Amino acid sequence: MRKPIRFNAFLLNSPTHLAPGMWTHRDDRSRDYLDMAHWLALGRLLEAARFDAIFFADVLGPHAAHGDGLARSIESAAQLPVNDPLPVIAGLSTVTENLCFGFTSSVFAEHPYVFARRISTLDHLTRGRVAWNIVTSYLPGALDSLGRPELADHDLRYDYADEYLSVCYQLWEGSWRDDAVLRDAAAGRYADAARVRAVAHAGRHFNVSGIHLSEPSPQRTPLLFQAGASPRGIRFCTQHAECAFVVAHTPERLAQLVDAIRDRTEQAGRPRDAVRIYAQAAIVVAETDALAAATLADYRRHVDRDAVRALLSGWLGVDFAALDGAAPLTTFDNRAIQSLATQFAQADGSGWTVDRVIDWAGLGGLGPVLSGSPRTVADALEHWFDTTGIDGLNVPYLTLPDSYRQIASLLVPELTRRQRYPAAYGAGSFREKLFGAAARVPDNHAAARYRW
Repeated sequence: MRKPIRFNAFLLNSPTHLAPGMWTHRDDRSRDYLDMAHWLALGRLLEAARFDAIFFADVLGPHAAHGDGLARSIESAAQLPVNDPLPVIAGLSTVTENLCFGFTSSVFAEHPYVFARRISTLDHLTRGRVAWNIVTSYLPGALDSLGRPELADHDLRYDYADEYLSVCYQLWEGSWRDDAVLRDAAAGRYADAARVRAVAHAGRHFNVSGIHLSEPSPQRTPLLFQAGASPRGIRFCTQHAECAFVVAHTPERLAQLVDAIRDRTEQAGRPRDAVRIYAQAAIVVAETDALAAATLADYRRHVDRDAVRALLSGWLGVDFAALDGAAPLTTFDNRAIQSLATQFAQADGSGWTVDRVIDWAGLGGLGPVLSGSPRTVADALEHWFDTTGIDGLNVPYLTLPDSYRQIASLLVPELTRRQRYPAAYGAGSFREKLFGAAARVPDNHAAARYRW
């Protein structure tokens, strides 16, 4: 059997994620994000379709580098308002047995001593079904609100993240021995104090002295995701991540990113396939190609271009409202836009204007939209997987929950017929399900050196 095609549902606890304006569509229920029943129904749907996980994105600031800034981002719901995903995950774990949960959390959100306990708690409650997507808060508003404007420099944020991870690893892996918890009711001893030790970390950003407050959870360290395509981001990824999240609009560009991550992982002393790589692609599937095309055209009529400009402004740090829509990207003397222009041009050889990028990003962000009948979409997915070496897809919705309902009812049966989709969930924790190995980080991972 060839490599299975694996799906994560890619979401934000907000009325809008990567389809700005679609919250106004008659078929979209993303505005119900405040209702736990909405999330529980979605969790049941995704588990029945054997999705690997719900993968929650998150942001800690507004996409406000755009025209009238904050006001327009608020009015267009450009990933605002946005709520904490962790309470939703706790609720979802009560109605699912195998569906796993990825959450995005910035290393600036809270002190690592507090964060480590929060995640151990969640790992216990989900029976080891959680993964942390490590981010460093790219939005300037987030760093200002958190009182850390001095860390706006890209590489400095990764240096901070390295130390943050070191503290977390010491707490998760090294504070409690595996045999510390006794639960000996007859002797009245819950744990052996001699098998619990304090962390003693004195670093540039953190001084931590104390034991981890939680007993060892099923995974200890949660499964680790990271998204970073810059040289510093890839270096961080290959040191820490077990899963990488990348975005590219063509298979050719995606294959370049996959090769770069595999090469750097090997150079870091880990097996070449130690990191599972997930790409991003939205999917519109219907009974026929014509019906899928009509559905996609209907969706495009609901796109809020101002909200797209707001998101692009936040992602790239450039005010897209002030740019000439007809101008080629290559005319702008800006590192972020130059990087985007290079990625797009190298992949398909064509010219990209500001308006073309806005059109592209309006549905599904900077990744592609694969549309058509089940057969057409399955053919496209097989091509992407077989030519790029990716291990899975983060699939953003365009309408919620209909995007996932159509995948479950139309595409999953077609992929199953082709023997390209997991027939059943694996046993155990998220790490066990994905790698078929132990619940704990492997010996070649950076966290392993902190074990007792």
